[in-house]
This record gives sequence, structure tokens and C-alpha cells, in this order.
Amino acid sequence: MEEENKKAKNNPIENQILVIYGSNGDLAKRKLMPAIFQLYIDNLLPENFAVIGAGSQEKDEETNRKEIKANMKDFVANKVKENPEKLKSFLNHVYYKKVHNQTEEDFAGLKAYIDELSAKLVLPQNIIYYFSIPPFLYEVVAAHMIKFGLNNENNGWKRIIVEKPFGYSYDTAIDLDKKIRTGFNEDQIYRIDHYLGKETVQNIMVTRFSNGFFEPIWNRKYVDRVEITSAEKIGVGSRGGYYDTSGAMRDMIQNHLLQVLAVVAMEPPSIFDSESIRNESVKVLQSLRPIKTDEIAKHVVRGQYIETFVDDVTQKGYRQEKDVKPDSKTETFVALKLFVDNWRWGDVPFYIRTGKHLPDRVTEVVIHLKPAPHQLFKQRCVAQSTNMIILRISPDAGVAVDFGMKIPGAGYKVQNVNMAFHYSDLAENKISEAYERLLLDCMIGDSTLYARADAVKASWKFVDPILKAWKNNPDIPLYFYECNTWGPKEANALFNDKELKWRAPFKKFKTE
Repeated sequence: MEEENKKAKNNPIENQILVIYGSNGDLAKRKLMPAIFQLYIDNLLPENFAVIGAGSQEKDEETNRKEIKANMKDFVANKVKENPEKLKSFLNHVYYKKVHNQTEEDFAGLKAYIDELSAKLVLPQNIIYYFSIPPFLYEVVAAHMIKFGLNNENNGWKRIIVEKPFGYSYDTAIDLDKKIRTGFNEDQIYRIDHYLGKETVQNIMVTRFSNGFFEPIWNRKYVDRVEITSAEKIGVGSRGGYYDTSGAMRDMIQNHLLQVLAVVAMEPPSIFDSESIRNESVKVLQSLRPIKTDEIAKHVVRGQYIETFVDDVTQKGYRQEKDVKPDSKTETFVALKLFVDNWRWGDVPFYIRTGKHLPDRVTEVVIHLKPAPHQLFKQRCVAQSTNMIILRISPDAGVAVDFGMKIPGAGYKVQNVNMAFHYSDLAENKISEAYERLLLDCMIGDSTLYARADAVKASWKFVDPILKAWKNNPDIPLYFYECNTWGPKEANALFNDKELKWRAPFKKFKTE
């Protein structure tokens, strides 16, 4: 938390109020409240603050505090055990107001409650509103807020944090943005992407721009291809109802993984501030080469996991999951090949894949470098001869470099070895959770790690034709794959070279 402490010191956090819509939901219980409590433990919250839960259940303040305490014991037991007095004092800052998101009058009541509480606690009305609610309610809640002046900045700044997905398509994203912007300016809207809140995603910029042996080779002259993988070991579980209307393309690629690609591929910003960094990442997304409708089957592979017998246990297929249609064509796996059409990356292929029920939970970026121009030892290589820079986002976060070394003994047999750095080696520094970092940034007013409207539009503009083609063209295949495999074998066909295939992440990045 050293960086966060410095940031808080340089940007004093003003006294403020955090309102959480959907405070009785899973996100608030598992992620948001534990993150706010950790910030409180680390003395990063302002001296005077209040957290107001806005939920549809009828309950009083004391009941709400007891429930939060119980949830903390369930989800962050160690924090509670180690900081009992901190938890007790933290709960004194927590309040509750019944608000049904689709009932307009309830927002008049919320406004009156905030006025009363801010007067009682002598709190300025600097307010963050966190939309921990289903996406279809974003514009509804925003409209109610605007009607009753909850967006009014005459008595303090107002900011809203919106969870993904921001829109369901390119057109709906533009429409949603227009509706929210009727009462909020762009600098008040924080579109959260918890992937960008991960320490290791942020460190990609540091790895590149502060090291003289990385930045000079980070271009088409030296890079052969880039792989981005985000794999999950589990299936959709209880999220079948949501996932069946979303799929892997909307759930992971449109927001998370295209944003990661933008961080990997961006130009150095002129200065290291929010506007400059986001300007450069948006340029990458705007430079993505559109995939033509007749080339989608060639450049994009979609798959769906099927019932599989794994380790003496039968794993459900996607279509057997709760709330999933029995004939669903929703993709649980996507692999695609794309290009960034600019001077730095011209004709360098980027490969992205994501899926559920794969062999391991892992997210990483692999920069494959071109081979040396004269391959003296090519025939003597035990394995592939190209070098790799591996940026592991999770788990075992860190950076590794893969390079060739001579095997001891006579002759010149070459084997690739791995030199790795792990964040866990920095034992004296706590790595903050994504939601801790992002909440703190919003409290300060730093939007660097939040998606801007033009970035959201650019990513939707790229994926929208693919989604439309899948919907309208039944000839585009949906491949099936067994659980605990790396998806359909057809994903390897995205590589032009038949000898190439996707890297198996867990085999290379050692943690011993």
C-alpha cells in the first residue's frame, strides 16, 4: 500500500459520502465493503466519512450493521480477527436507507436522508454513488437521481461509479452514455474495470516505460506476436441467467481484455497523468483493424463446454447449468486474432482467448519475440527457439523472461530457461486488491484506471460486428470442448504457422 499512501498524502481525500446502490447484493458483500474496510484499516479514508447502503430491503441501521459484520466474518475473516476494534469503529460510519431502484419517490427520500445525515455529521455533500446494480437499471437510477437533484454540485462534487458491462452493444452503449450525460459530465462518470485495478496490469506500463531493455524492442521490428489469455477453471455456476444473455465476448473481451491489450500496446504518454494515459490507450482501441463479416469464421473461434467426466466427477455441460437455455448458442470460450493498425504494431498479430472450465485459472500476457536473424543453434534447440516476455497478471503475479541457454556437457544443445520475478517476493509491501485501489482513486478524483466513454465506444465498435454475425449467420460454427481442456482444437488454426499453438500458461511460469 506504499504507493496508495503516497497518493493519499499528495492528494488529500476530502470528507465525503459513499452511497452504494444494491448494497444487499453479492458484489457489495464480497468485494465493496471488505475493500472499504481495508482502506479504513490502512488509514486511507478521510477523517469524516459515511457509507450509505441503499437497498430494497426494509431494515434499520443496527440490523444493517450486524449483517455487514456477519458478511465480513464470512468473506474476510482474517481482517475481522486481526482488527476487531477497527471493525467496531468502522461500522459506526455505516448507514442504511431503503431505496427501491425503480420507485421514483424513493430517491426523494434518499435526497432528504442525505441532507439530514450530512447536517448531523457536519459532512460536505461530496458524494460517490456506486451502481452495484444490474446494468438495465443504470439509466433508470441515473434518471431518478437527476430528477431529484442528487447530481447537483452546488454543495459538493458528485461522482458515479458504473460497473461493467456498459451497454449491451455499440448502439446501446451510445444510448446509455447519452442518457447518463443529461445529468453528469464525463469527469463525473467512472466506468469501472477491475482488471485495470490489478497491480500487475498497472505494472505493464512501468515494465515497459522505465526499463531500457524492454521499450526499445516493444514494436513490430522485434515482436513476432502477442498472446493474451484469461482462463477460468470453473463454469458459470449460479450466473447462468446473466451469462446466457452475455457470453464470453461481452463478459470478458469487450471490456477487460481489450483494455489490457490497450495497456500493452499504447504509446508512451507525454506526461504520466490520467488524461494523457487514457488518450494513448484509446488510440490503440481506435486502431483495431475491423474484422470483415466474411472473415469472422477465419479470425474468431467460439466454443461451449460440454458435459465431461473429470477426476471421477461428472462436470455439467453449459446447457445443463441453471437458467441456461437447453439449446443455447452462447459462447463460453472465445479465441480471436486481431491487428493494431498503427506504426508501432503494423501486421503484428495479437491473439486473445478466454474461457470457462479450462485447466487452470490464469491471466497473462506473452510477448513472443522474433528469432535472431541468423539461427546458429536452431537445429540444436530442445524446444522452441524464440524468446518470450511473460507478464503474469494472476495468480502468482509477476514478470518472467524466457531465453535459451546451453545445456551442460559436450556440444551446443540449447534449452529455454525461465528467469522470473514474483510480486510475492516483495513481502514487505502489501498488494492492494483491485477494488481497494479503484475506490481510493475515485475518492481522490483520479480517473486513470477507469474507462472513458470513447474507449468504451471503440471496443464496442470492434466486437459488435462479430456479435451480429454470430446472431444472424447460423453457418458460423459453435465448437464444443470438454471441461478441463484448453478449448476447441480449432483455436490453434488462428495461427498461420501450423507448428505454432497457444502457450500452456501453467507449464512455464514457475513458482517454486
